[in-house]
Amino acid sequence: MSDEPAAGATTAGDDAPGSKTESTDDGLVDRLLAGDHRALARTISRIENRRQGYRELVSDLYDHTGTADVIGVTGSPGAGKSTLVDKLAETYRERGETVGVIAIDPSSPFTGGAVLGDRIRMASTVGDMDVFVRSMSARGTLGGLSTATTDAVTAMDAFGKDKVIIETVGAGQNEIDIVRTADTVAVLVPPGSGDAVQTLKAGILEIADVFVVNKADRDGADRTVQELMEMIELGEGPSFGASAGHHGPDASGHHGTDAGGHDVGDADGHNGAHDEPERQEPVDGDASDATRSWQPPIVETVATESRGIDELLDAFADHRTYLVDSGERETRSHRRHAEEIRTLLREDLHELLEGELDRHGGVDGLAEAVQRGETDPYTIADDVLDPVERCLSDLDASIE
Repeated sequence: MSDEPAAGATTAGDDAPGSKTESTDDGLVDRLLAGDHRALARTISRIENRRQGYRELVSDLYDHTGTADVIGVTGSPGAGKSTLVDKLAETYRERGETVGVIAIDPSSPFTGGAVLGDRIRMASTVGDMDVFVRSMSARGTLGGLSTATTDAVTAMDAFGKDKVIIETVGAGQNEIDIVRTADTVAVLVPPGSGDAVQTLKAGILEIADVFVVNKADRDGADRTVQELMEMIELGEGPSFGASAGHHGPDASGHHGTDAGGHDVGDADGHNGAHDEPERQEPVDGDASDATRSWQPPIVETVATESRGIDELLDAFADHRTYLVDSGERETRSHRRHAEEIRTLLREDLHELLEGELDRHGGVDGLAEAVQRGETDPYTIADDVLDPVERCLSDLDASIE
């Protein structure tokens, strides 16, 4: 049997504790950059498990990134995300592009590992080594994305994947974390959602670059499309998209195609998803108008029959063109790197503080002291942070 992994296989065991690869990274980056899928799998295992040396691996890969399109697919459970992602990957391959898929699964409360294994539901590309599918655990994060996801995207980007697709857990309004990682976010809305569509107003609606009404052959699809159109039209102003730091609509009113690829006109007869979004020039130096010039199209699909997939990929391409032409791609990249820095600092500071808590007797011992009335949580926090603050003050003084 070849030691190459099967297409789409997860190889977490390749980097298990005590294995040879745990302590030897010789040539791993070089093999990844040379197109070795086994090296990619081992790198992602090292990243996900946060094993020693993973940060150096990711750091070495950064110079080789920046070319992949990162597409997030999110929506409520049962909307058909996995089937849609499978068809997206298949169609991209038919167009000659390579694909990486990261399927974020709910994490096991016992092991912390992924419990669904979405690659089981992605059968169309089995055997195609240019489609690399990896299931990763959400590890309890509210946004449905583990902190390792961005690093895994970095690895796939450096590997040379043209498209990296992230499928999220589908936990409702907490899915907004995908905005911090993906260039384009597709929000799936099942037909006949009714009250569920109204619920989207409060959260997930704001993150969509493209709306997808999947399973559009079912009753209620037309109504769902109409409800989404109305919500988009009512979403004028800074509250739509601005709170998510993403985008907002213009007033063009175009909204997409049906499952057969036909343009769906708006009330004024305008046609749909593939019109160039209107470019609005900033007024008096206000860039917010420019960032609000993309209006999310609505694309109807029937993923099980591959209907509407080409139209959806075209909508993604249109959005990429908008990002590049408007300068928003550069803005999002800057925002993404800033968020990565914040995340790493939070993780490192957390570890430092855990060590300081242990030095003070551990959380349990401190909690008992509070319970006995000997101290209080605020005093403990001040005591634990005091050496950190003094260190930073000394550093500032030395710099001055």
